[in-house]
Amino acid sequence: MPFCLSKCPYCDFYSVPYSREKAREYAGAVIRNIRHYGAQYDTVYLGGGTPILLYEHIGEILASADIADGAEITVEANPCMALPDILSALRKAGVNRLSLGVQTMNERELAFLGRRHTVKQAEDAFANARNAGFDNISADMMIGLERRTHADITRTAERLAELGAAHISAYILKIEENTPFAARPLDLPDEDENAELYLHTVRTLESLGFKQYEISNFVRPGFESRHNLKYWRCEEYIGIGAAAHSYSGGKHFCTARDIDAFISAPVQETAVTDDNAGGWEEYAMLKLRLTEGLTFAEAERFGRAEELRNNAGKLPRTLVTVTGSGVSLTPEGFLVSNAVIGKIIFG
Repeated sequence: MPFCLSKCPYCDFYSVPYSREKAREYAGAVIRNIRHYGAQYDTVYLGGGTPILLYEHIGEILASADIADGAEITVEANPCMALPDILSALRKAGVNRLSLGVQTMNERELAFLGRRHTVKQAEDAFANARNAGFDNISADMMIGLERRTHADITRTAERLAELGAAHISAYILKIEENTPFAARPLDLPDEDENAELYLHTVRTLESLGFKQYEISNFVRPGFESRHNLKYWRCEEYIGIGAAAHSYSGGKHFCTARDIDAFISAPVQETAVTDDNAGGWEEYAMLKLRLTEGLTFAEAERFGRAEELRNNAGKLPRTLVTVTGSGVSLTPEGFLVSNAVIGKIIFG
């Protein structure tokens, strides 16, 4: 759902300015493509952009899909749009999981990030969501901001826990090319400082009852994102819309970052980005993002169990945990995950 009311200065996701007419056309194209694929879905994730802007169309979009009983259906929402009537409409349409783009519970940091909402609106969003019948609420939390301290992170984490978040995605701010943040000087933490902030976040969230289950994701028991686990467990998924990515039939493919092309095409045009997906390297890389790690039984399916055991055995135990059943990264290992995973896969 690539529509936004304004563009955050750190964001490089594809998005266009919201217009009601364009949103209506886009929703029609989404429905057309859902019907084309004709699959049954046990998870649905409406991401963006700002998907809640299309709340008037989400009911008809979901009604056009064959959705299994008990499916997890998530909508991302800006807290300033999480109003009672809108959330009630989403819940009535079948949405049962909300992902709130909170980022921080600090007004100065919200202004720095270019967010449209206030701390009060974030607090109201949780109350409105609970009143609308949502008990599965996720919140984004950003670390590594200007002049951020351990105490700032603790306050945001504690407040999100108090407000009823069941899931928290905690990300270190990354400066992407061709964004406003990339074009201006910023006083951000260095790598060592970010490492300390990340480890403090892990410890704080765990003390509040949130178990880490992926590099950047923490959860109260039973509220893991079933949809995102599909990505990390190398399961298939269909992405619909401008700039959407898919993994199906052993191939990765994507659509162009062009909303008008998506709307005008009878069926979304896709380009294959990898026609040999799902191999050992991809499978291992994705599984090692999870705290559950990679088992030797899984590696044996690729004929790589002994290689996995040997390569992981050479790494410091501060970075990896090796048990009789498999290998996983520690929080310190997640900080340098690219290098560690590379050593595990390639030696």
